[in-house]
Amino acid sequence: MNKDQLFAFAQHITPQKALSRAIGKIAECEVSWVKNTFINQFVKKYQVDMSQAINDDALSYRNFNDFFTRAIRPELRPICEGEKTIACPADGAISQLGKIEHGTILQAKGHHYSLTSLLGGDASLSDQFLGGSFATVYLSPKDYHRVHMPLTGKLTKMIHVPGKLFSVNKVTAEQIPSVFARNERTVCLFDTEAGPMAVILVGAMIVASIETVWAGQVTPFNKNVVTWDYEALNNIELQKGEEMGRFKLGSTAIVLFGKDAVEWDKSLQAETPTTMGMQFGKVKNK
Repeated sequence: MNKDQLFAFAQHITPQKALSRAIGKIAECEVSWVKNTFINQFVKKYQVDMSQAINDDALSYRNFNDFFTRAIRPELRPICEGEKTIACPADGAISQLGKIEHGTILQAKGHHYSLTSLLGGDASLSDQFLGGSFATVYLSPKDYHRVHMPLTGKLTKMIHVPGKLFSVNKVTAEQIPSVFARNERTVCLFDTEAGPMAVILVGAMIVASIETVWAGQVTPFNKNVVTWDYEALNNIELQKGEEMGRFKLGSTAIVLFGKDAVEWDKSLQAETPTTMGMQFGKVKNK
């Protein structure tokens, strides 16, 4: 067993949820010496550039989670211009991107996973994205951890899908099959000028929670799949580049579009670094 296989095996035997919830409690702690110790160690270990934050005093944050989800100076993340351009949803790096083929999505070399499973098991939802396009962005611990809208869209549905909390880094993606469709996640569906768009926020080991701007904290929530239908309300619209959610400790965002709806920027490939707001692709003329 090599070190990557050993790392994957260790995650199977780790009490993922108990560990993650315990870390979550610590991350919410407001006792100065506790939160300052964790923040100082984190900044040092990951070489966090606090000059990019609106509030650049790391120890002034109320707790570790407030520091971790800190707002970035907007002038450092300009949103790509143009009616047909698609904005990158998050800082991080491309894990994979490409076409959704035969109802599956590429996770890593040699590994695909089910589109229907990713979306919570509803085939009628996955039908909208068959033959479409996907992009997966991995947010490392040092990255800005708010997720923004790739395109302007009206919220139609949100689905909480319970699951595991495996790590979602490159090693795990290569070692554990269907990790994104097995982990706890929040699926957000929008109507856009390019047709249906899904932004999926995937939980991971020691991710304390996932939040959306319209519902607040969504995970941890329930042992069953839960769906919120916003289509009848038709009053939640977010603009391209606007914040739509955030991770309390890092993870992965997956963006889906339907068939022949978009084309990704040709400069993007696996492991390409990303910044929120950069041009990610374009809407195809219909």
